[in-house]
Amino acid sequence: MRRVVFNQKGGVGKSTITCNLAAISAQQGKRTLVVDLDPQGNSTQYLLGASSDSLDITLADFFDQTLNFKLNPRATTAFVVATPFERLHVMPSHPLLEELQGKLESRYKIYKLRDALDELAEDFDHVFIDTPPALNFFTRSALIAADACLIPFDCDEFSRKALYSLLENVQEIKSDHNRALQVEGIVVNQFQPRASLPQKVVQELIDEGLPVLQPYLSASVKIKESHEQAKPMIHLDPKHKLSQEFVALHDTLARKYGA
Repeated sequence: MRRVVFNQKGGVGKSTITCNLAAISAQQGKRTLVVDLDPQGNSTQYLLGASSDSLDITLADFFDQTLNFKLNPRATTAFVVATPFERLHVMPSHPLLEELQGKLESRYKIYKLRDALDELAEDFDHVFIDTPPALNFFTRSALIAADACLIPFDCDEFSRKALYSLLENVQEIKSDHNRALQVEGIVVNQFQPRASLPQKVVQELIDEGLPVLQPYLSASVKIKESHEQAKPMIHLDPKHKLSQEFVALHDTLARKYGA
């Protein structure tokens, strides 16, 4: 099962949701891979901590290899790095991804990620793909490679308006490149139940028939500690309310799609 976590708006919690769902997947016994396509590398830093600054090989090397024919190319498995957490691996990001984007687009390497994940299909049960906050080469590659799309939503009016164009973009990629792609659901993040605006905005999405997932993820300062310590919530504080919400969200997805 390959899930891409995507929103063209920044700061909505893509990396946080990606890494926490992946960590729960791995803890529950699934061989799990995170693919970090965002040049900012937040998922890479979250899962690897200080060691993310001294990696020998990253996704920048993978994509660079696709641009330069070699008689003995590195195997796709060479770009997979183990995290400190059992059964959880990452294909790490690098700032050079930003520079490579134009070349990759002009050379039409849009299917290379899908091909790579096909090669890794026997090694991993679940793949979670983190994406940049833009509809660019890397997000298109991810949507082409994925089975399902999760859309983080941070409960404001700007996010609601941006959601419609995002859904149209996903639908276009499905129509043109990946007929199997499904919008798995909208993940409500940073939810404050006592505030009236978040409740109103989320209810409007539900009334419009959009696939809003339960439970909503609470706003919590604990997530900053999770980032600083490079420990997903399930490893930092498994009994915390937010940890339990992530587990419930993961289990909702597992029940709904059987994966």
